[in-house]
Amino acid sequence: MPTVNLSPIGGAASQFLDNNGVILSGGKIYTYAAGTTTPQATYTSVSGVTPHANPIILDSAGRVPGGEIWLTRESIYKFGIETSTSILIGTYDNIPGIIDLTGITPIIYNATGNGVQVAFSLVSAPLSENTTNIYINGVYQQKNTYSVAGVTVTFSEAPPLTSTVEIAYF
Repeated sequence: MPTVNLSPIGGAASQFLDNNGVILSGGKIYTYAAGTTTPQATYTSVSGVTPHANPIILDSAGRVPGGEIWLTRESIYKFGIETSTSILIGTYDNIPGIIDLTGITPIIYNATGNGVQVAFSLVSAPLSENTTNIYINGVYQQKNTYSVAGVTVTFSEAPPLTSTVEIAYF
């Protein structure tokens, strides 16, 4: 039985519509391993016991049967959403489950930019990029401006000279 997290796509009580705003009755949600077309299981509840069919067939109200989609905690997904007649609505890749951080205190790493250094070593590894928030001179940095690998955060550009770099992570 896998440990699961709620899906950000269709997670709880979501209603799906087509591109014209019409309820996606009988629509299909396919789930794959990120970056592939290899099917990957999702689950009907937080217990992680009962898998959904793949594709998940939406009910007449455009909702997931049972109302919830749960993802295996350490897996990253790709979603494909189609109409009941297999017309693609959209594909969404590199989707992790929503991590519950209630009651967990973040670790704060502070540094000063020198205009050259792009890689910074943390005390411990973050759970993922999705549990890392970075600010340079108080300005939030978008996830596409840095990457996280183990204990190393690497920026696409070096933070400016004398800038304040704050990395908060779980």
